[in-house]
Amino acid sequence: MKLQFDDATLAFRDEFLAWLEKNRPAAEEMETDPAVSSAHAPDWARRWARRMFDAGWLVPGWAPELGGRNAGAVETLVYLEALTEAGVPRTTNPQGLGIISPSILDYGRPDQVEEFAMPVLRGELTACLGMSEPDAGSDLANLKTAAVRDGDEWVLNGQKVWTSGAAYADFCFLFCRTDPDARKHRGISIILVPMDTPGLEVKPLKEIVHPDTPDLAEVFLDDVRVPIENLVGEENDGWRMANGSLAHERSMVWLDSVLAIERSMAGLLDHAKAWMPALTPAERALAADDVVRLYIETKALRALGYRGFARFVKGGNAPEQALMKAYSSETSRDLARIASEWNGTDALHTTSGRSNRRRAIGGIEGYFNTFGSTISAGSSEIQRNIIAERVLGLPRE
Repeated sequence: MKLQFDDATLAFRDEFLAWLEKNRPAAEEMETDPAVSSAHAPDWARRWARRMFDAGWLVPGWAPELGGRNAGAVETLVYLEALTEAGVPRTTNPQGLGIISPSILDYGRPDQVEEFAMPVLRGELTACLGMSEPDAGSDLANLKTAAVRDGDEWVLNGQKVWTSGAAYADFCFLFCRTDPDARKHRGISIILVPMDTPGLEVKPLKEIVHPDTPDLAEVFLDDVRVPIENLVGEENDGWRMANGSLAHERSMVWLDSVLAIERSMAGLLDHAKAWMPALTPAERALAADDVVRLYIETKALRALGYRGFARFVKGGNAPEQALMKAYSSETSRDLARIASEWNGTDALHTTSGRSNRRRAIGGIEGYFNTFGSTISAGSSEIQRNIIAERVLGLPRE
């Protein structure tokens, strides 16, 4: 079977590629001033976001007034593929663009859209997602950060952890408990919290590699006061909104993972030409087996992604999406491990810049970084429970 796009989709891709060639940020400025966090927007990234917004290429599937052009799902797919192949990020604030802004558009009031969502889309603000806590990592329902109403303000107390981009974000899309007496999944609300609000403290979590540019952070809230109007949607309706918020990234999130793995696989194949001749025949046979196995896994990932995407486009359930998170993150980890093992002592060389270290092939720091993807957005253990219970219908333990 040969998979191909129709003429209209190919014409859409050609139009975007022509625009991209004339308007993309220069590789030199991206390399000279890289984003050091998932909520850090260098000047070129802010200009790039506004350029895409004005031209209708920021989120093609949205209406023109929101930075789109009413494109279909398949057109959005080829757009994202083209951007990735060109080595140009759509945004340096993926949570802000992919989760927080669409959630505010769905559930927020018009004034919240104008004050928070639209500035993110235009590259004027960045946002972080305040979900995980010390005792509520993959289990959001266990969160304890409290919001108590005091007149026309919310008073917030608690702690968030593993908050990506918190040290650079302008505001936080904060999940908190507004009804401590309700059942776990109830009593949760979402409040928009400017990061410069008095009583809010960010403590970056230094990484083993490049501790000077950590992305993750702890966020402490000590009697933080924000207006009542910063509540998103209905009070105590946060659990439902959380599922909607994360759903915004699920239909396409597999593509980023697959494209990243395909880039790494291509890099591994290029590197293999250099280091395989130096191996003994036995070592070469083992290395070839590793490379071929990973190549097959990479092809299987794209096929699985396309299958789930096809179901999504037709409006059906896509159980493949439940498999993709664990499958792609563990394949990425295995690929990085194999590359670093066969790279020998050269694997110990480090790179500069967060984007560089993620692209590095055969480096031990790249392998270290892959463990984060098996934990964030739901650990592999949690994903296996979801697959067992919700996809396979197995009984809960």
